[in-house]
Amino acid sequence: MSIRPLVILPDPLLRVVSDVVSHADGATKALIEDMFETMYDAPGVGLAAVQVGVTQRIVTMDASRKDDEKEPLALINPEIIWSSDALSEYEEGCLSIPDYHEVVIRPAKVGVRYLDLDGKSFEREMEGLAATVVQHEIDHLNGKLFIDHLSRLKRERVIKKFQKLARREGSE
Repeated sequence: MSIRPLVILPDPLLRVVSDVVSHADGATKALIEDMFETMYDAPGVGLAAVQVGVTQRIVTMDASRKDDEKEPLALINPEIIWSSDALSEYEEGCLSIPDYHEVVIRPAKVGVRYLDLDGKSFEREMEGLAATVVQHEIDHLNGKLFIDHLSRLKRERVIKKFQKLARREGSE
């Protein structure tokens, strides 16, 4: 297992739609282990494979509270199959957009279908933080970022800030 470097805005890879995983193998398992290690190290509560440079439809997440036992969950080819009409607000952040947080409104509950490492299909209802995390990460798989849920003005400010930082780091 190893910690992988994170893909940071404005990297265009973050806008790529990830590919369906046709079958999970040893490389998939190794990637998921690395993703968990990277996510916990960051620290974060969710990570999409594209955030470590792999355009496959894989998500790792852990929406457990800090003092509770860890509840790691790996989802292969996750998809939202239903969402509630009720909405919730969470202040979201993103490992690919460091040190920026903003309130985002999303469905409060969602139904998610996904595969585990053995290729078994599962359906699960998620609510609260878990619902927010899974929606945020599935957005990543579709080339969408949480800032896309903000006003155009806020989104453009964030993108410009990160473009400026990237230029500055590129010239050092």
